[in-house]
Amino acid sequence: MTDTIPADALATRPAIRLLKGHSRRLRAGHPWLFSNEIDMTPEAKALPPGTLVTLVDAGDERLGVATFTPHSLIAARLLSRDAATAIDEDFLAQRLTRAVALRDRLFPEPCYRLVHSEADNLPGAVIDRFGDVLSVQVNSAGMERLTPLLLAALDRVLAPRAVVLRNDGAVRSLEGLEQYHRVAKGDVDGPVELTENGVRFFADIAHGQKTGWFYDQRENRAFVARLAGGRRVLDLYAYAGGFAVQAAMAGAAEVVAVDRSAEALALAERAAAANGVAVAAVRAEAFAEMARLAAAGERFGVVVADPPAFVKAKRDLSAGAKGYRKMARLAAALVEPEGILFAASCSHHMPAETFAEEIAHGLALAGRTGRILRSAGAAPDHPIHPHLPESAYLKALVLQLD
Repeated sequence: MTDTIPADALATRPAIRLLKGHSRRLRAGHPWLFSNEIDMTPEAKALPPGTLVTLVDAGDERLGVATFTPHSLIAARLLSRDAATAIDEDFLAQRLTRAVALRDRLFPEPCYRLVHSEADNLPGAVIDRFGDVLSVQVNSAGMERLTPLLLAALDRVLAPRAVVLRNDGAVRSLEGLEQYHRVAKGDVDGPVELTENGVRFFADIAHGQKTGWFYDQRENRAFVARLAGGRRVLDLYAYAGGFAVQAAMAGAAEVVAVDRSAEALALAERAAAANGVAVAAVRAEAFAEMARLAAAGERFGVVVADPPAFVKAKRDLSAGAKGYRKMARLAAALVEPEGILFAASCSHHMPAETFAEEIAHGLALAGRTGRILRSAGAAPDHPIHPHLPESAYLKALVLQLD
């Protein structure tokens, strides 16, 4: 849990010195310093995780202010290249104001990813907005220490009715942080409503996956919906119905939503009812349901396969790649001639080239050929830091199959 952070005192802020010849990446624009780029003195190693520090090169030039976690591979996360900047509520409010202004240019409704970590210059923070309700996820020791100031800044900029801290992700263990979730402000007594592409949905931000909704697929859902008119649609790993309900709204002849979570399917059915359309919810494991449907001779004009991460760590890459291959093989067998297959991977450790190769391999195993209509990543409220291309975690392919 978070403790109250003392004011950022510039005069007494600890200095962390870079090793000689190791400032080039930081100077070129990278927002991180790794532990092997820093002079890890006993004093540096003794600093509490997440301490605000001034970065100093081997020649005593001050390079900026960062949060510092001595026992993490990513030891320093840059907050400002001006070492004289005070990291306080004003600083965070300015960053949040800029993030809000960008999203309000992108989308007509206040429903979006408000902060996407380093790309919004708030490393370790992920914030999703559902109108006047915010879902906040903190993944670094530095932002954990800054959380009281972040909550105060959010109050100043947006005055939300409720804020939920969804700090229960496994990635927090890399920074030595405990996992928890709690309501930091207001009350959240059930799913919250959001609007995406003009369609109403409901997100369980208290108990649902991640922050409660996956805004990253916004543009991909709209694209697939445009191809769904008059077709049977199968939405695998449907979660709360993002693809399914938008396809139904676009005039699909029939929509089947498959997920193994009864709670997620209930949200999908609620969204369908709120929008005046029908979605058939099927509680099942996706691979088993695809095999069953194929054996029954079922075919669909559009098949969506948007699974949870198959590759959660580098060591899982080989097994995860085979999982995407099998997913593509089973899904392709359900696509009618000239129909559409949408396949996605949210696995951070799955390279885009490898993902595309495994999808192609799966199609070949299914005896199908076709063409890629669209290769895409996340929606623009999930920007990518130009020096962190590995943060482009989402890969999505839309194919027409012969």
